[in-house]
Amino acid sequence: MTTLSAETIPGYVAGTWKLDPTHSEITFSVRHLAISKVKGSFETFDVTVETGENPLDTKLTASIDVASVNTRQKDRDNHLRTGDFFAIDAHPTIEFASSAVRQDGDVLHIDGDLTMRGVTKPVTFSGEFGGIIVNGYGQTVAGASFSTKINRHDFGVSWNAAVEAGGLTLGDTVSISIDAQVALQA
Repeated sequence: MTTLSAETIPGYVAGTWKLDPTHSEITFSVRHLAISKVKGSFETFDVTVETGENPLDTKLTASIDVASVNTRQKDRDNHLRTGDFFAIDAHPTIEFASSAVRQDGDVLHIDGDLTMRGVTKPVTFSGEFGGIIVNGYGQTVAGASFSTKINRHDFGVSWNAAVEAGGLTLGDTVSISIDAQVALQA
Protein backbone atom coordinates (compact mmCIF):
# COMPACT_ATOMS: atom_id res chain seq x y z
CA MET A 1 0.00 0.00 0.00
CA THR A 2 1.23 3.44 -0.90
CA THR A 3 1.30 5.91 1.95
CA LEU A 4 -1.36 8.55 1.43
CA SER A 5 0.02 11.92 0.49
CA ALA A 6 -1.01 14.78 -1.75
CA GLU A 7 1.27 13.29 -4.41
CA THR A 8 -0.21 9.75 -4.26
CA ILE A 9 -3.89 10.78 -4.52
CA PRO A 10 -4.86 11.87 -8.04
CA GLY A 11 -6.74 15.17 -7.92
CA TYR A 12 -5.99 15.82 -4.25
CA VAL A 13 -6.56 19.36 -3.09
CA ALA A 14 -6.62 20.94 0.38
CA GLY A 15 -9.87 22.70 1.25
CA THR A 16 -13.36 22.45 2.70
CA TRP A 17 -15.67 19.70 1.48
CA LYS A 18 -19.41 19.47 2.17
CA LEU A 19 -21.72 16.47 2.07
CA ASP A 20 -23.49 15.39 -1.11
CA PRO A 21 -26.56 13.88 0.61
CA THR A 22 -27.94 12.23 -2.52
CA HIS A 23 -24.84 10.03 -2.75
CA SER A 24 -24.32 9.35 0.97
CA GLU A 25 -25.85 7.26 3.73
CA ILE A 26 -25.44 6.36 7.38
CA THR A 27 -26.75 2.94 8.35
CA PHE A 28 -26.73 0.81 11.49
CA SER A 29 -27.59 -2.71 12.56
CA VAL A 30 -28.10 -4.50 15.87
CA ARG A 31 -28.76 -8.13 16.76
CA HIS A 32 -32.52 -8.80 17.19
CA LEU A 33 -33.99 -11.73 19.12
CA ALA A 34 -30.52 -13.36 18.96
CA ILE A 35 -31.34 -14.74 15.49
CA SER A 36 -31.25 -11.81 13.05
CA LYS A 37 -30.35 -8.16 12.73
CA VAL A 38 -32.50 -5.04 12.61
CA LYS A 39 -31.12 -2.49 10.17
CA GLY A 40 -31.86 1.18 9.86
CA SER A 41 -30.58 4.47 8.61
CA PHE A 42 -30.58 8.16 9.39
CA GLU A 43 -32.12 10.17 6.57
CA THR A 44 -30.81 13.61 7.62
CA PHE A 45 -27.19 14.31 8.48
CA ASP A 46 -24.35 16.65 7.62
CA VAL A 47 -20.62 16.11 7.15
CA THR A 48 -17.83 18.65 6.74
CA VAL A 49 -14.30 17.61 5.80
CA GLU A 50 -11.30 19.94 6.08
CA THR A 51 -8.36 18.57 4.12
CA GLY A 52 -4.87 19.89 4.80
CA GLU A 53 -1.71 19.82 2.71
CA ASN A 54 -1.17 16.30 4.09
CA PRO A 55 -4.25 14.04 3.73
CA LEU A 56 -3.52 12.50 7.14
CA ASP A 57 -4.12 15.95 8.67
CA THR A 58 -7.76 15.83 7.55
CA LYS A 59 -10.42 16.88 10.07
CA LEU A 60 -14.00 15.64 9.86
CA THR A 61 -17.18 16.61 11.70
CA ALA A 62 -20.60 15.01 11.36
CA SER A 63 -24.01 15.73 12.82
CA ILE A 64 -27.01 13.38 12.61
CA ASP A 65 -30.63 14.46 13.06
CA VAL A 66 -31.78 11.57 15.27
CA ALA A 67 -35.46 12.20 14.50
CA SER A 68 -34.68 11.07 10.94
CA VAL A 69 -34.13 7.46 12.07
CA ASN A 70 -35.72 5.01 9.64
CA THR A 71 -35.99 1.24 10.19
CA ARG A 72 -38.93 0.93 7.78
CA GLN A 73 -41.27 0.27 10.71
CA LYS A 74 -43.08 3.36 12.01
CA ASP A 75 -43.84 2.09 15.52
CA ARG A 76 -40.24 0.96 16.06
CA ASP A 77 -38.92 4.31 14.76
CA ASN A 78 -41.21 6.16 17.18
CA HIS A 79 -39.95 3.97 20.05
CA LEU A 80 -36.33 4.67 19.04
CA ARG A 81 -37.03 8.41 19.39
CA THR A 82 -38.12 8.02 23.06
CA GLY A 83 -36.08 8.02 26.25
CA ASP A 84 -35.73 4.23 25.98
CA PHE A 85 -33.28 4.81 23.13
CA PHE A 86 -32.20 8.14 21.60
CA ALA A 87 -34.20 10.57 23.81
CA ILE A 88 -34.50 13.07 20.97
CA ASP A 89 -36.32 15.71 23.04
CA ALA A 90 -33.18 16.18 25.15
CA HIS A 91 -30.60 15.00 22.59
CA PRO A 92 -31.76 15.76 19.03
CA THR A 93 -28.39 15.07 17.38
CA ILE A 94 -25.55 12.58 17.36
CA GLU A 95 -22.20 14.31 16.84
CA PHE A 96 -18.79 13.13 15.70
CA ALA A 97 -15.53 15.11 15.60
CA SER A 98 -12.32 13.51 14.38
CA SER A 99 -9.07 13.81 16.28
CA ALA A 100 -6.72 11.88 13.97
CA VAL A 101 -6.53 10.07 10.64
CA ARG A 102 -4.19 7.08 10.50
CA GLN A 103 -3.19 4.66 7.80
CA ASP A 104 -2.50 0.96 8.46
CA GLY A 105 -1.69 -0.77 5.19
CA ASP A 106 -4.75 -0.55 2.97
CA VAL A 107 -7.02 0.58 5.83
CA LEU A 108 -7.64 4.13 6.97
CA HIS A 109 -8.71 4.83 10.55
CA ILE A 110 -10.51 7.96 11.70
CA ASP A 111 -10.25 8.42 15.47
CA GLY A 112 -12.58 10.83 17.19
CA ASP A 113 -15.26 11.54 19.74
CA LEU A 114 -18.84 10.31 19.26
CA THR A 115 -21.51 12.06 21.32
CA MET A 116 -24.91 10.42 21.74
CA ARG A 117 -27.48 11.10 24.47
CA GLY A 118 -25.06 13.60 26.01
CA VAL A 119 -22.34 10.95 26.45
CA THR A 120 -19.04 11.39 24.59
CA LYS A 121 -16.77 8.41 23.98
CA PRO A 122 -13.74 7.84 21.74
CA VAL A 123 -14.41 5.67 18.68
CA THR A 124 -12.48 4.65 15.60
CA PHE A 125 -14.05 4.33 12.16
CA SER A 126 -12.09 2.09 9.77
CA GLY A 127 -12.44 1.85 6.03
CA GLU A 128 -11.26 3.14 2.72
CA PHE A 129 -10.88 6.33 0.78
CA GLY A 130 -12.48 5.89 -2.65
CA GLY A 131 -10.73 8.72 -4.45
CA ILE A 132 -11.34 12.13 -6.02
CA ILE A 133 -12.82 12.94 -9.43
CA VAL A 134 -14.52 15.78 -11.25
CA ASN A 135 -18.15 14.77 -11.82
CA GLY A 136 -20.33 15.47 -14.86
CA TYR A 137 -21.29 18.87 -13.41
CA GLY A 138 -17.67 20.02 -13.16
CA GLN A 139 -17.65 19.62 -9.38
CA THR A 140 -14.67 18.04 -7.58
CA VAL A 141 -15.99 15.22 -5.39
CA ALA A 142 -14.44 12.63 -3.07
CA GLY A 143 -15.85 9.41 -1.67
CA ALA A 144 -15.13 7.15 1.29
CA SER A 145 -16.64 4.25 3.23
CA PHE A 146 -16.06 3.69 6.95
CA SER A 147 -17.57 1.61 9.73
CA THR A 148 -17.30 1.02 13.47
CA LYS A 149 -18.94 -0.94 16.26
CA ILE A 150 -20.06 0.53 19.56
CA ASN A 151 -21.59 -0.87 22.72
CA ARG A 152 -24.94 0.92 23.04
CA HIS A 153 -24.80 0.75 26.86
CA ASP A 154 -21.71 3.00 26.79
CA PHE A 155 -24.03 5.77 25.53
CA GLY A 156 -26.90 5.12 27.95
CA VAL A 157 -29.01 3.14 25.46
CA SER A 158 -29.86 0.19 27.66
CA TRP A 159 -33.51 -0.67 27.01
CA ASN A 160 -34.13 -4.37 26.50
CA ALA A 161 -36.84 -6.96 27.07
CA ALA A 162 -36.65 -10.65 27.84
CA VAL A 163 -37.81 -13.04 25.13
CA GLU A 164 -40.14 -15.88 26.14
CA ALA A 165 -37.84 -18.49 24.58
CA GLY A 166 -34.88 -17.06 26.52
CA GLY A 167 -32.45 -14.28 25.85
CA LEU A 168 -33.08 -10.61 25.17
CA THR A 169 -34.68 -8.64 22.37
CA LEU A 170 -31.58 -6.62 21.46
CA GLY A 171 -27.85 -7.24 21.32
CA ASP A 172 -25.38 -4.85 22.89
CA THR A 173 -23.20 -4.16 19.83
CA VAL A 174 -24.34 -1.70 17.18
CA SER A 175 -22.57 -1.64 13.81
CA ILE A 176 -22.46 1.78 12.11
CA SER A 177 -21.53 2.30 8.45
CA ILE A 178 -20.97 5.54 6.58
CA ASP A 179 -20.75 5.81 2.81
CA ALA A 180 -20.16 9.44 1.98
CA GLN A 181 -19.48 11.60 -1.00
CA VAL A 182 -18.37 15.17 -0.40
CA ALA A 183 -17.93 18.11 -2.77
CA LEU A 184 -15.12 20.64 -2.71
CA GLN A 185 -16.42 24.11 -1.87
CA ALA A 186 -15.38 27.01 -4.09
